Amino acid sequence: MNFRGERERLAIRSIGVGITVLALKALAWRLTGSAALYGDALESFVNVATALATLIALAYAARPADSNHPFGHDKAELFSAALEAALIIVAAISIFEAAWHHWRLEQPILSPLRGIALNAAAAALNGGWALVLLRAARRLQSPALAADGRHLAADLVTSAGVILGVGLAALTGRLWFDPLAAALTGAYVLWSGTHLLRESASGLLDEAAPEELDRRIRALVAAHAAGAIEAHDLRTRRAGRTLFLEFHLVVPGAMQVADAHDICDRVEGALKAEIANLRVQIHVEPEGKAKHQGVLVL
Repeated sequence: MNFRGERERLAIRSIGVGITVLALKALAWRLTGSAALYGDALESFVNVATALATLIALAYAARPADSNHPFGHDKAELFSAALEAALIIVAAISIFEAAWHHWRLEQPILSPLRGIALNAAAAALNGGWALVLLRAARRLQSPALAADGRHLAADLVTSAGVILGVGLAALTGRLWFDPLAAALTGAYVLWSGTHLLRESASGLLDEAAPEELDRRIRALVAAHAAGAIEAHDLRTRRAGRTLFLEFHLVVPGAMQVADAHDICDRVEGALKAEIANLRVQIHVEPEGKAKHQGVLVL
């Protein structure tokens, strides 16, 4: 596997950050016996597992196209996001179980201040790394890094709720604050997991480009296809960080093949100059095939 790319380096660093955060939160849980801190530590365990899955997916997605996968391996990133969603949902169920157990037994919280301090340090580390991943994901157009970054950002919310619950339980002596914070953490984790699962499913089902990007593509085709008549049946689909575009380009019936090919090259070059990781397929048709709809050439 080739781990030299920037996406792979970020995924490797995510593993290191995740292990550090997990160690801090696991120590906080062991010191306190808190159900809420257990839930937060379990979520961090999921972070480490998914960081490993992300690294493997990114390495596989970086492989060039081959005879068995002529369109490349980019969708491997979406499988990683789906796996992360599934692990998050399993973690949420385990958190609910711990919350119910502590609710019934009303177990006391030991060393709450040390536990809160350790958890706060872990949350700060998570938050800083989430910003790094989200910025890199936008620049590199990586669904796997984006999923990892969003999950770490969501972890900040759960950590804040956990710290609040443990603090209230310690200050007031009302131990039910701790399992309540754990249950709320589980609910938020479950919501984020199902949301991420829907997003990865839409990518696996070849979702089209957003409307804004679609309008941008049509404007570029209209501006750079001089000599053609129209472009119709324009379709897009996203596969990982790669966007596939295909459309029919109508040219005058008497136009030479070489001239039509030059127009296609010009349009394709303009599109790829403006849109990263784009693959274009253009089907040339004579004017008798015009539908008088779609993109009219300027």
